[in-house]
Amino acid sequence: MKLLQLKKLDNSLAISLLLLGIISCLFVHSSSIAFEQYASLFIVKQFIYYSLGFLIMYGVATLDIEQLKKIGWPFYWFIVALTFGLFIAPESIARTINEAKSWYQVPLLGSFQPSEFLKFAFLIVVSKVIVAHQAKYVRPSFLSDMRLLFTIGIITLPPTLAVYKQPDTGMVMLYMAMIIPMIYFSGIQTKLLVIFTAIPVSIVTVIATLYIKFNDFFTEKLLSKLSGHQVSRIYGWLQPYEYTDSSFQTRQGFMAIGSGEFIGKGYLQNNVYVPEKHTDFIFSAIAEEVGFIGGAFVIALLFFVIYRIVLITVQAKDPFMTLMGAGISSLLAFQITQNIGMTIGLLPVTGVTLPFLSYGGSSLLSNFMLMGIVMIIHNSYKGYMFKVGD
Repeated sequence: MKLLQLKKLDNSLAISLLLLGIISCLFVHSSSIAFEQYASLFIVKQFIYYSLGFLIMYGVATLDIEQLKKIGWPFYWFIVALTFGLFIAPESIARTINEAKSWYQVPLLGSFQPSEFLKFAFLIVVSKVIVAHQAKYVRPSFLSDMRLLFTIGIITLPPTLAVYKQPDTGMVMLYMAMIIPMIYFSGIQTKLLVIFTAIPVSIVTVIATLYIKFNDFFTEKLLSKLSGHQVSRIYGWLQPYEYTDSSFQTRQGFMAIGSGEFIGKGYLQNNVYVPEKHTDFIFSAIAEEVGFIGGAFVIALLFFVIYRIVLITVQAKDPFMTLMGAGISSLLAFQITQNIGMTIGLLPVTGVTLPFLSYGGSSLLSNFMLMGIVMIIHNSYKGYMFKVGD
């Protein structure tokens, strides 16, 4: 009966996701057909993932806010256990792919990436911790706010470090993009926020200064601490025409985008080879085939999704929902900017997918779980509106 009583999903958001699904399937097929041996399987699997995604979104949307809170900690511990389990899992069930051990092999479905689902877990448990802190400390002190930051760190840092060691720097960046805005909305004291902001800004400023003014020191003392894979990506971004091997994917990406010009070459007419074109670099396939016009439409559609999430969040009457909505919208905004930025060479390649467009089950399904939370927020707001008449 509860399924039948479910309030309508946000139509604008649902239609936007459906359009993105159609675009995704079309360009996953197009970008793989010219260069992949089993290209026909990609569009079939992407269609299956999208169908499962809509079902998962609907399933999450049937929960009320209290049920969502209850599943937060059990889901968190389950995903954290799977994340750390990758370090001891044999290659037969957790293969190393592209120098990273981040996936479990699942029969029929392919691979399962626990780090993608940490986003869902972090979102709920961090929001719960912040709301509990707000309820306990009506007039918070500097010490109590420090305690909140320490608690959030205890929750998020160990699994985040485990993901970093896989290695998966891009996913770590996504966690930060989601959690940091939630901290800003937590109501902690302004002086703590200033310190919290000043530290990363200072670090970035120092690193940029060292690279520009003291390049030898930057190379010998800083880059030597990173893995060879990370160093090659950094140099491939900063000096793409000198480090041609490590920048090959980036250079091919913006070559494909540039060759599409204003209206594109036409569907299925892509001829610029880009590694992982159907996954992380799917935007290069879109811009190559439908040009600036098609690429601009896709970007506008993606940011319309964020716009709807922000509007729904603003109408929320509960701080727990506001925190989650802020985390989801900032996460998607950062992910879209990072992915498109790396395909045109403005940002380093990090292995971050383009939400709702790139091929891949774990990324797509985890994002639909987040959309399910947005639908819960939407349904809760409608419940407040129509509660008297129900």
